[in-house]
Amino acid sequence: MVNRVKVLGASVLLALVAGGCASAATAGQRQWTDAHLHYVDFMQESEGPQAMMAAMDDAGVERAWVFGLPVMKKWQAEAPRRPRYYLGDEAPLYYYSATDDIVAQAVLSLPKDQQARLQPFISGFNPTDMHAAEQIERLIERYPGFWQGVGEILTRHDQLTAWTEGETPRANHPALMKVYAMAGRYDLPVLLHSNLTSLREETPIYLGELEEALDAHPGTHFLLAHAGTSGGIEERQGPLGTLPPILRALLSRYDNLFIDLSWSVKDHYLIDDGEPNEEWLTLIREFPNRFTLGTDLVGHFDSMGKVMEEYDPLLDALPKKVAQQLSHGTADGLVPPKGATKSAP
Repeated sequence: MVNRVKVLGASVLLALVAGGCASAATAGQRQWTDAHLHYVDFMQESEGPQAMMAAMDDAGVERAWVFGLPVMKKWQAEAPRRPRYYLGDEAPLYYYSATDDIVAQAVLSLPKDQQARLQPFISGFNPTDMHAAEQIERLIERYPGFWQGVGEILTRHDQLTAWTEGETPRANHPALMKVYAMAGRYDLPVLLHSNLTSLREETPIYLGELEEALDAHPGTHFLLAHAGTSGGIEERQGPLGTLPPILRALLSRYDNLFIDLSWSVKDHYLIDDGEPNEEWLTLIREFPNRFTLGTDLVGHFDSMGKVMEEYDPLLDALPKKVAQQLSHGTADGLVPPKGATKSAP
């Protein structure tokens, strides 16, 4: 594949992987970028921008990729109580485009110095609607210079996808192919949730959908949310044993692919009873500038520090420079701080 993404030079890569067992700085000295933060929950509610910023300060998070949720849980008339989460009852979810305006107004309500710490993403569109790319462009025009990425786009996502009204979204849907092309033109990274398998299959039955999207758009940066997994799958059938070699093959083939390690990846793959998984440590060392970390909090932020600290065993087991790439460097390369020159990590 032609390399369309600037990557670290060989000398820098060698410096990153050098150091063997040298540990990273202590958690209190780390620089964090939360590369997966939902401003609202599935009822499109939030504790608010000041609570979000206070949580970032308390957790030592310098910057955050912040976005809404593209779906909203319906409160049905016969429901015994108001739902609090998308799994709370059997009511469906529906696409909710106002989530982007909620995020925009929250960010713009903050002082300029706090706004500069947030990188807003666009998520409020139906990924099966052929109008989606046009809708995103209109939002970019409505808030010029504001949006820094697209996502989280929800495609294959076990129960959540099954309960969302309408056509089933998939990574290679024609509507999303138009979105990816548009994102590439605007140099906006795409955070894509696309499970590699389903609740009942232990083989990566949806891998081909992801590969088709990557093949068709080599000039667009993709981040595979949660490394292609979700908590519902692991809780039902256990971790996908072939996930590291699958990711290794994808990262080797596609220079424009990055891996988001937020949410269930930490508990089901990366860390077991406080000990980091050696297979995953090896994978991260092989591709030190291709992984990001995030909390995946949804509208409620008081656990941000706790979630970030739970990555400490992983980061402590990596060479210092690799740990820095993981905690903030890769994310800041893809979506740089405001005023900085953009360059691939």
